[in-house]
Amino acid sequence: MASVKLTNVKKIYDNNVVAVHDFNLDIKDQEFVVFVGPSGCGKSTTLRMIAGLEDISDGTVEIDGEVVNDLQPKDRNIAMVFQNYALYPHMSVYDNIAFSLRLQKMPEDLIFNKVTNVAEILGITDYLMRKPRALSGGQRQRVAIGRAMVRDSKVFLMDEPLSNLDAKLRNQMRAEIILLRQKLNTTFIYVTHDQTEAMTLGDRIVIMKDGYIMQVGSPAEVFEKPENLFVAEFIGAPKMNIVPAELVNANGAYQVKLFGAAIPVDGDKGAELARARIPGRKVLLGVRPEHIVLSKEASASSIPVTLEVNEMMGSELHLHAFTDDGTRIIFRVPTIDLTASERAGLVNGAKLNVTFEGKVMHFFDPETEKNLLYSHEY
Repeated sequence: MASVKLTNVKKIYDNNVVAVHDFNLDIKDQEFVVFVGPSGCGKSTTLRMIAGLEDISDGTVEIDGEVVNDLQPKDRNIAMVFQNYALYPHMSVYDNIAFSLRLQKMPEDLIFNKVTNVAEILGITDYLMRKPRALSGGQRQRVAIGRAMVRDSKVFLMDEPLSNLDAKLRNQMRAEIILLRQKLNTTFIYVTHDQTEAMTLGDRIVIMKDGYIMQVGSPAEVFEKPENLFVAEFIGAPKMNIVPAELVNANGAYQVKLFGAAIPVDGDKGAELARARIPGRKVLLGVRPEHIVLSKEASASSIPVTLEVNEMMGSELHLHAFTDDGTRIIFRVPTIDLTASERAGLVNGAKLNVTFEGKVMHFFDPETEKNLLYSHEY
């Protein structure tokens, strides 16, 4: 097993384009860390530098305490699973999994034991004599994972391994990777652009943008305490509503004023603001769709909106609406909370009142876009 440490790692291409800026991260032994972010953010480039498939322009990568900058990929004792499976089409599943072991000139009886054991764990024993073209996408991905597993590597690197699968298979394979991790107890570094994969798989998530780390934390931390506007909007579906507001401090009691409403900031959030002695000021207010609720009637803390789109999502409705000044917001309403007549009234153009839950609001500086309570430098 192994830890991985990246210190001031940078990647600059020949045209002076900086793909990764001063990347610093300590990954513990047996930890599952997910790099997530939009296309072009540098996550796959960082993974490839760890693997040795990309040269490191500056900084150091250590695996189990050893600097590996100048080591070839085969000498780093890592295993990598790619997005496109990278299977040999002319070989059987058995031979694909056994290939790296034969390169090591391992005895055939030991190879047989390793391959069949891995196949049993992954549920592909019945496919060992088939060629990759005879397998589904999910089965091919299991073979690719099996080929990595037999190497008994210190670190597993996975580069968007589920992105070529349909939604049903992605859900299934995600669960299988969780079970696989429990069986292997090794260090995983996983790259994805899918926040659902990141939130369900990772012990910690590294959120990246334009080659920079925007936040590192557990799934709960990045969801509940986003350190900046990018993370707040990137994590969560539908994404967080961001609207301009005024934060008012009246002797340590806080409220926000927006769209003609005054909403108390209560619970732990109000206490955190008071402890940090945040002054009254203009803010960008962040509220997740699940923390906006329908009001039965207008009040000083409710906001009048006009319904624009009603999306039926099974157990809940996603309601898109706009305020009197044209600001668009989206909120979620569990269908179980609505009567039949209330649901029938949620038609385009309907006039509604909503209120924001004060205990789960987020407050961002309009200029720096940093969270007033949780910002941190990486």
